[in-house]
Amino acid sequence: MSAPVSRFHAGERAIQQRAGFGNAVDVLGSRFICDALPVPHQTFFAQLPWVLVGVLDAQGRPRAGALAGPPGFVSAVDDTHLDIRIGAVLGAGVADGLAAGAPLGVLGLEAHTRRRNRVNGEIVEAAGDGLRVRVSQSFGNCPKYIHPRRAEWAPGADQPCRHTGWDDAARRIVAAADTFFIASAHPAAGDSRDATHGVDISHRGGEAGFVTVAGETLSVPDYPGNRFFNTLGNLELNPWASLLFIDFTTRETLQLAVRARIEWHPVAAGCRLDFEVLGAERSVGGLPLIWSG
Repeated sequence: MSAPVSRFHAGERAIQQRAGFGNAVDVLGSRFICDALPVPHQTFFAQLPWVLVGVLDAQGRPRAGALAGPPGFVSAVDDTHLDIRIGAVLGAGVADGLAAGAPLGVLGLEAHTRRRNRVNGEIVEAAGDGLRVRVSQSFGNCPKYIHPRRAEWAPGADQPCRHTGWDDAARRIVAAADTFFIASAHPAAGDSRDATHGVDISHRGGEAGFVTVAGETLSVPDYPGNRFFNTLGNLELNPWASLLFIDFTTRETLQLAVRARIEWHPVAAGCRLDFEVLGAERSVGGLPLIWSG
């Protein structure tokens, strides 16, 4: 009898081994990572006013951003396709990555109920403000490190004001954050039909100040999670990544282009992520959402 196909690529398996979990995570992966959308996930995405996305830009590097619209702007056509009617796009380079044939990572987050579900797949149709996404992987994440806050669709006429550069305002947003999102990608993303070789967008959370800022370097502890190591597995093979920070009070957003390095602790099975900031774009008023505690 042939061995079951792993839900993880070589980078993810290498991190799982290095962290001391051996091959046990393959069993979890086969149980929880689906190649179709379960009905609860279909219902979940349909009630959201926003989703986080990871795309590849024109240089083939990951970009983290967000799409927003009135609840229902994301809907399941069937258990392997999502339709997205876009009301707003946040993030430099994100719109260019929303093209037919491009890989796409989607994270649905409902922070006030501490629910999050992930979808990785491929854009099969892109026309006007609409996308159709073929789902290749669908799975939920545990509620750890999610800070409860409710997002509501709040369209307005104000145009976003953008600022470029790693300045004091950008550092302030990072230093005060209790949440950020990271887009990463397998080096073969966009050139492979392997479902594990895609783009991923993931949530990271902790106490305010859990991201340390030292000059142009950010450091983040890797807290225990679902043991899949999707992000770290991508970074093991491809260090380019993108981070998205949101100030949920001022509604400022900050997108960073970074190069990542995994630093393992010498004794305990754990690590931290160091990010070298290569570029920064801050927006004020670019996301038509309001958050309440």
